[in-house]
Amino acid sequence: MACWLYEGMLLFGVVFIAGYLFSALTQTRHALDNRHLQQAFLFVVLGVYFTWFWHKGQTLAMKTWHIRVVDRQGRPLTQARALLRYLLSWSWFLPPLALREAMGWPALEAVVLLGGWIAIWAVLARFHPDRQFWHDAWAGTRLVDSRLARPIAKAA
Repeated sequence: MACWLYEGMLLFGVVFIAGYLFSALTQTRHALDNRHLQQAFLFVVLGVYFTWFWHKGQTLAMKTWHIRVVDRQGRPLTQARALLRYLLSWSWFLPPLALREAMGWPALEAVVLLGGWIAIWAVLARFHPDRQFWHDAWAGTRLVDSRLARPIAKAA
């Protein structure tokens, strides 16, 4: 989870630059103008970011914490599997955000709900046989310690 928090800090720069680029290209003058289009744009930008780095094995935060993402056989992820992992990783956020939208709750209640859901979702990893997060199990990926994982030779 510490890697996850560090990743969030690093993503601030990615989201800031992407948001600035979106605002400049669309000539958006107010933060709430084109809000849904900007959210979709940022979803795609984050998808490209994570898919690219997970395909390579690690993001910068994962390198810092010596974590590598691989498939079930210990091989590097394909672009398709990395994209699937990205889409499934939204299970950390979408259920409480969808509930907030359906119930019309204010932002503070949504933040509390989101924090509780993230804590529950993290604890649920303890119930997985390999202690992996459930989105990794569904995507056919796993997190390994990069200091212990041996590189796998590529087929010629």
